[in-house]
Amino acid sequence: MRPTERLYFADPFLLHFQARVLAHAQFQGVPSVVLDQTAFYPEAGGQMADHGVLGGLLVRDVQVDDAGVVHHLLTRDAGAALPDVGTELTGDVDRARRRAHMALHTGQHMLSRALLDVAGAATVSSRLGETLCTLDTDLDALDERRVAEAEALVNAVIDDDVRIRAFFPTPEELAALPLRRAPKVSASIRIIQIGDFDVSPCGGTHCTGSAQVGLVRVLGVERYKGKGRVLFSAGPRARRELWEEAGVLRSLGRAFSCGPAEVPTVVDKLQRDLTTAREALGAARARQAEHTARQLAEQLARADDARVVAVLDTAGPEELRAVAARLLSHPKAVVLLAGRTPEGMPVLVARGPQSTFACGAFLKRAAEAAGGRGGGRPEHAEGRLPLTTDWPALVARLWE
Repeated sequence: MRPTERLYFADPFLLHFQARVLAHAQFQGVPSVVLDQTAFYPEAGGQMADHGVLGGLLVRDVQVDDAGVVHHLLTRDAGAALPDVGTELTGDVDRARRRAHMALHTGQHMLSRALLDVAGAATVSSRLGETLCTLDTDLDALDERRVAEAEALVNAVIDDDVRIRAFFPTPEELAALPLRRAPKVSASIRIIQIGDFDVSPCGGTHCTGSAQVGLVRVLGVERYKGKGRVLFSAGPRARRELWEEAGVLRSLGRAFSCGPAEVPTVVDKLQRDLTTAREALGAARARQAEHTARQLAEQLARADDARVVAVLDTAGPEELRAVAARLLSHPKAVVLLAGRTPEGMPVLVARGPQSTFACGAFLKRAAEAAGGRGGGRPEHAEGRLPLTTDWPALVARLWE
C-alpha cells in the first residue's frame, strides 16, 4: 500500500477535506480506515494525533506505520461497519486541538533554539502531552537564569512575527541549510524554518507566523534521568493556564481583603503567624502532657501491678505518646491510654524496659473485641476504637 498523501504538509490550517477510502486495515490490532489523502495528523515526533470527524464518525486516534500509511481509528457503535472501500468521505479536523498543537510544536522549536544559543543546551527529546510539555537537553542540569533568558528571547521572536516556512528542499538546498539538528530520515526531508532564528527538520504541524504562537511560558526546570528538563507551555494552552492562575490569585485577594499583588505578602505573614501558633501550641501540649503524666504517675505509684489505665478527653495520638513517654521512666510500667477525637478513640499500649507485657497482642485482642483496629510491637502498640468503647472496662476484662 502506497504512503498516504498528507494535506497538512502544504496547509496546516486545512481542516475540512474530501478523501476516498482505499482500504480497511489494522494498527496494532485495532481496525482502521486508510484514505488516499488526509488532513489528520498522526501521532509522531512527540506531537499527539489530531481528533475530529470522518464520514460522520469520531476520529479518536490517528497513527502512521513504517510504510507511511496513515491509519484512522474511529469510534463506532457496537457492530457498526467501517465506511466502505471506495467511498468518498468528508473529514473535519478538530480546530482547537490542531491550533493548540501547532502553537506547542512551533514553540518547542523556538525554545530548543533559544536554549542552545543562550545556555548551550541541545534538545535530545521533547514531548507535547495532553496536560504537560517537556523538553530534555544534553546537560545534566540547567541554570534557571539562562532558561529565563531563553524564554525571553523566544517571546521577542514571537513579537517580531517572523515568517515560518515549511518545505521539502532539494539535496543541494538541504546541504546549505544551517540545521539545528540532523534529520532522522534520509529521504523526503521536511524543513521548518522560523525566519532567520531556527531551521530544523520536522514532520509536524506548525504555525505560519511566529505571532500565531502567542507566547511561550517556562513552567519549571528539573533533572530527569540525568538530563536537564524544561517544562513549558505555549499558545492557547499557556493563555488558558495564565487566566486560571490569575483567577485563583484574584480569589485569594478577595479572601484576604487585599489586591492580587499583595497576596504573597499576606501569605508570608500568615505563615509566620502559623509557625508562632504551632510553637505555642506545642509548648502548651508539652505542659499539659507533663501535668497529666504527674497525675497518672501517682496512680502508678499506688498500683500493685505498675499498670496505668486512663481516658484523656480530646487527646489525639500525639498527646497520648507524649504522656506515655513520661510514664515509661518507671521500668515495669504498663501504660494503657485512650483519647477522644471526632475521628474515634485513639488508643496506645506501651511498657517499660523491665516489663514483659505483650502490648501488640493485647491491643489486637482489644480491637477485635471492640470492633476497631490496632496492633504493634511487644513494647509499643497503637490503634483506634469506636467512641462508644468503655476503655477501662475493656482493659479490665481482657487483663483477667
